[in-house]
Amino acid sequence: MKLKLTIFVLAAALILAACAPATPIVPTPDVLAIRTSAAFTVVAEFTLTAAAFTPTPLPATETPTPEPLPTETATGVFTTDPTQAALGTPASLCDNYAFVADVTIPDGTILVSAQDFVKTWTIKNTGDCTWGDGYGLIYSYGEKMSGQPVPFGTVVAPGQEINVSINFKAPVKIGSYTSAWQMVTPRGIAFGTKENILTAVIVVQ
Repeated sequence: MKLKLTIFVLAAALILAACAPATPIVPTPDVLAIRTSAAFTVVAEFTLTAAAFTPTPLPATETPTPEPLPTETATGVFTTDPTQAALGTPASLCDNYAFVADVTIPDGTILVSAQDFVKTWTIKNTGDCTWGDGYGLIYSYGEKMSGQPVPFGTVVAPGQEINVSINFKAPVKIGSYTSAWQMVTPRGIAFGTKENILTAVIVVQ
């Protein structure tokens, strides 16, 4: 009797084993755990992206300090030759003058080749500053003709007139020549207006 019972149990076990599915049963996934894991992954990706695109601040640069503007204003310096000393710091508004008359060697005077001559003009101090040591004439443009200004030798107050002169030497070649000059301050600053330029115009024959 026991033998039959044992055979029956073994047979039942074999039948159950034969009827069991060949593929192992996969446990049902925990949906809540999957959603939580996905949420953490998305947050991590956003954190990495934000870190990658965070701009790096540029180093601070110093703002250049503007240079102070000059305190003086130009008063019509008309020198046309850029190599002359008359071009430079603007002159003070208090310096000005006016041409009055030719005293010697009127424009168009005929001279011989290499002749020495002195040209003299009368000018008037029309500014507000008194002229003293250092004021004089400076070459502006044209044929210089070895021109050498003659010192004033006197103080010229505003409103006063003075004769100014230059020692010249006529060119050797035949032709017409013009030498232009203007007033200058002790600092080497030319002043005046184009209309009051002082000219020596000669003809060499």
